Amino acid sequence: MTELEKYYNKFNEEKRLLTRHGRVEYVTSMKYIHACLEKTENPAILDIGAGTGRYSVALANEGYDVTAVELVRYNLGILKQKNSTVKAYQGNALQLKRFPNESFDVTLLFGPMYHLHKEEEKLQALQEAKRVTKMGGHILVAYCMNDFAVLTYAFKEGHILEAKENHMLTEDFHCLPNANQLYSVVRMEDIYALSEKAGLKREKIIAADGPANYMRPILNGLEEAAFDAFIQYHLATCERMDMMGASAHTVDILRKVQE
Repeated sequence: MTELEKYYNKFNEEKRLLTRHGRVEYVTSMKYIHACLEKTENPAILDIGAGTGRYSVALANEGYDVTAVELVRYNLGILKQKNSTVKAYQGNALQLKRFPNESFDVTLLFGPMYHLHKEEEKLQALQEAKRVTKMGGHILVAYCMNDFAVLTYAFKEGHILEAKENHMLTEDFHCLPNANQLYSVVRMEDIYALSEKAGLKREKIIAADGPANYMRPILNGLEEAAFDAFIQYHLATCERMDMMGASAHTVDILRKVQE
């Protein structure tokens, strides 16, 4: 069993997305997924790294044709237990041999980039997503952001001196691969470089959760009407570039176009 599998056998991703900070990420991501789906009649969706099916099952329950691929058997088992219409398979984002070229209208790549450390692996995952996506189709790619990791783990949780001593950070505070064995974090320039190398056209990039992760106790203490107001605020600001780099997660919304 890999370290990633051991991690997800214990980590409750389903519960995370049901927390208030997780709901911000979920509501925001679903808004932009729906915007992409509305551009195609009877769209076919592929969810790569589907986890326990938080997105794929919800979309299937709305009547969409959804296929899911998940690496971790434990997560896949939970997904299948939900008895939805999702066609779910075990698989790796780096090799989607099961699917022919140009099979899907919208492809979600929401989990894999969190755990692929090497640039060539990230690029391979993007290129596989591109291959199975129809011309003109959308690819939505989620990333964990560098400065959220620095601000929370290094400073808020008191590990900054340890991180510097163990050479986990560059001089300009870019996290190095040895900073976390499971999670890979990026900055905006890394995201731009990957999509350019993959030959994908950006429609927009969004801060999936913005300041929500920094504000967990505050969000948890809000009455529901006030929390709804925070979601409205976030949706109104999540495309602003000045909100982007410090978000915990971003979603890069790309299209496959003729090169």
